Amino acid sequence: EVQLVESGGGLVQPGGSLRLSCAASGFSFVDYAMSWVRQAPGKGLEWVSTVAYDGGSTFSAESMKGRFTISRDNAKNTLYLQMNSLKPEDTAVYYCNTVLLGAAYWGQGTQVTVSS
Repeated sequence: EVQLVESGGGLVQPGGSLRLSCAASGFSFVDYAMSWVRQAPGKGLEWVSTVAYDGGSTFSAESMKGRFTISRDNAKNTLYLQMNSLKPEDTAVYYCNTVLLGAAYWGQGTQVTVSS
């Protein structure tokens, strides 16, 4: 059974940092690209960033470039999102995501709230 479990969210002041983690199990983590997707209150899903299976390539939404960094540790089957210079508009539930044989899998999400 594929499982994705996010952690690391919380309340942070504007300008602060958080590091999200996503522990993966039930599939061959090293073989698949992984992504972070977020959903702000009252809004749809927004793609944040994707990392290739080997960590060699990363892609991020324009509004996150320079602030968010996606990475992975294939030895630990774990995906990360380092978020710096956080803004109130980054407030959202953050999900990790992968697509296996055409099927999308999601974690339960972790809440990030940026507020003073």
